[in-house]
Amino acid sequence: MFDLELIENFYNNLDSKIDSVRKLVDKPLTLTEKILYSHCSDKVRSFKRGIDYVNFNPDRVGMQDATAQMALLQFIVAGRRKVSVPTTVHADHLIQAQVSSEYDLKNALDINSEVYDFLSSVCSKYGIGFWKPGAGIIHQVLLENYAFPGGMMIGTDSHTVNAGGLGMIAIGVGGADAVDVMVGMPWELKFPKLIGVELKGELNGWSSPKDIILKLAGLLTVKGGTGSVIEYFGEGAKSLSCTGKGTICNMGAEIGATTSTFSYDESMQRYLIATGRKEVAALADKYKSNLIGDEEVYSNPSKYFDQVIEINLNELEPYLNGPFTPDKATPISMMAEEAKNNGWPTKVEVGLIGSCTNSSYEDISRSSSIAKQAIDKKIKAKSKFTITPGSEQVRHTIEKDGLISIFNKMGGTVFANACGPCIGQWARKGSEDQKKNTIVHSFNRNFAKRADGNPNTYAFVASPELVTAIALSGDLTFNPMSDFLVNEDGENVKLDIPKGFELPPNGFSVDDLGYQKPSDKGNNIDIVVNKNSDRLQLLSPFEKYDGENYSKLKLLIKAKGKCTTDHISMAGPWLKFRGHLENISKNLLLGATNAFNDQVNLVKNQLTNKYGPTPEVANEYRVNNISSVIVGDENYGEGSSREHAAMEPRFMGVKVVLVKSFARIHETNLKKQGILALTFDNKNDYDLILEDDLFDVQNLDGFNVNENLIIKLFHKDGTTDLIHAKHTYNENQIEWFKAGSSLNLISKSSG
Repeated sequence: MFDLELIENFYNNLDSKIDSVRKLVDKPLTLTEKILYSHCSDKVRSFKRGIDYVNFNPDRVGMQDATAQMALLQFIVAGRRKVSVPTTVHADHLIQAQVSSEYDLKNALDINSEVYDFLSSVCSKYGIGFWKPGAGIIHQVLLENYAFPGGMMIGTDSHTVNAGGLGMIAIGVGGADAVDVMVGMPWELKFPKLIGVELKGELNGWSSPKDIILKLAGLLTVKGGTGSVIEYFGEGAKSLSCTGKGTICNMGAEIGATTSTFSYDESMQRYLIATGRKEVAALADKYKSNLIGDEEVYSNPSKYFDQVIEINLNELEPYLNGPFTPDKATPISMMAEEAKNNGWPTKVEVGLIGSCTNSSYEDISRSSSIAKQAIDKKIKAKSKFTITPGSEQVRHTIEKDGLISIFNKMGGTVFANACGPCIGQWARKGSEDQKKNTIVHSFNRNFAKRADGNPNTYAFVASPELVTAIALSGDLTFNPMSDFLVNEDGENVKLDIPKGFELPPNGFSVDDLGYQKPSDKGNNIDIVVNKNSDRLQLLSPFEKYDGENYSKLKLLIKAKGKCTTDHISMAGPWLKFRGHLENISKNLLLGATNAFNDQVNLVKNQLTNKYGPTPEVANEYRVNNISSVIVGDENYGEGSSREHAAMEPRFMGVKVVLVKSFARIHETNLKKQGILALTFDNKNDYDLILEDDLFDVQNLDGFNVNENLIIKLFHKDGTTDLIHAKHTYNENQIEWFKAGSSLNLISKSSG
């Protein structure tokens, strides 16, 4: 068991901290407030939600292998001898799903050896735990080993929020934020607003925890949770399993939420005990009163939350969300009509279950109950079907319990314990033909090209059990609650309600977790990066601000519509360059739509007056020492926490990103890397920007908190326009900007 001493110390001080806070703020406290205030490093006062920046001391940092490379490269530059906070790295993102778990893992070890060796050695040197390839998906491993009720952690992945299933405040951040915490500095966050979601009733039939967050995504949209923590409560919340709660929290990232969480209850106790942490369960039981919100909060939620939403689980239908966005929510009973009205292809090519959001024992056991029905009722799957376990502990247990053999008999393929298809690490045969097709999966994101690189793959998100049923039918419109299937004997058969186990009936089982402890002799370990490597590259500091106003910046792109971090810095085949800033910058804005021609990856080069690929134009500006501007639409930078989406434009000489609105993590990442992250004071000013424009930032030399920056546009016809641009920089963040990046400030303090 990990962190017992840390957890004991936290709980022993919890009651006194909360008593003190309650006296200061003079009101009942939500669970979210209890966790935030108990981790606050600033002098406690009644912080204003959505306004006050607050410094926190998280208990732990988690990183996955793709984001860890850049985070650790930054940590090396910071000049510290050891991490100040418990930290782990998890090798899960770089394993490509191709054939099967055994083949894919061996292949990953071969092609990624340089990166794995780098991560392993850096972890050993600096006191970081390393979870080796095959150990599992970071968020499932964190839930099984590290998450604890009332704790606070950050992770370099937007789905760090999965740990909310165990009553944590767990927040996705960029690598620069992680470095702050690893070097022992407080971590800054704007004190979030609070959304309360009251769950009434109890799930029944085909409905699952996944359907709760799918419905909520439809209600709030991809940006409805921005700047907010979602706290679930009510009798319906208590009826859910711990991993079911994790599923709900996990996909909260897709509605922009800072994080999501649940109060401590018996399901969390059961999960802690089942995963070998009975001591933590005993401590949580002892301090339970402060691991839940105050009674007055839940009696009158509208008084204590900024927004309250009610969901009646008794009436909840299974949902299918998509295509191309995770918030387009369709109840299964309406899918036939919706598909017809929208012209969606209804033949389902592949059904996929797993990912960090739905890869628990419970998820897989419920899915296997349907697979068992298919075998018993002689139903042959009409779609390909894949399974991705969440961890080696889950994989070993489902193999021991006979679930993998059930999937094999059904015709399914079990992939390695890794992210795989969910993040574009899927070597799907035929995807290069870019044929229009439909897939269904239990993942959390379904942006265009995400899973297989094909812009014409229509991806729909559903629960693992519904995905399994639809894979049997081969039809997007199949409703297992009412529709029949024809078996191999020509009989009409109906699927029974899926059954599963909250926890393994015979307990979890594993031979080797896949964990590597850091070395006791880290000082003797040398970190070597081959200067000729195409996958790893040591960082050079970004230049500091020279104190002058920006003048005659060129427009790189005016992005139109949805521009996620996937559009700015694609994953898939580009993941291999996550440790090499120069190489990965060649994917900059590959997926963004140019507002002037509605084309992807085709922008005007103001030096040649010709059109070319966005990263090539950006690089030509860079090599000619020309600075540029990116203009964006609403919720710019939605999606993942990947800081490459901020580091790449910085490397390419982008000085300003000016948009209608930002996703939270991306805005922070831009600030951390020394880019001006600005929003239009008047969103209609977006329309003023023309293709050949030049930009002056006129009052940057007097950059101050709460003061708009004035941007002068110079049009090709000789006319000009003035734009007022808002920002959310505080005094500390302005210092990041002046230093050239937050890392430059840390490095300076290290001497």
